[in-house]
Amino acid sequence: MATLTIRLPDDTAERLKSLTKNRGLSTNKLVEELSARALAATGDVKQALAILDRLDADDRRSR
Repeated sequence: MATLTIRLPDDTAERLKSLTKNRGLSTNKLVEELSARALAATGDVKQALAILDRLDADDRRSR
């Protein structure tokens, strides 16, 4: 798995933190989920579904 560092405006980062807390997700999981949705929106549905399947499996294992 690759590591990616991003720069966000402070208010955006705070909103992401709030969203992760409310959804009970890590920031990493949220970004993975959002990335999968973005891929699906650009037409690569098969790849996006594979990512979501992996996220679901990871989530089940972590519980």
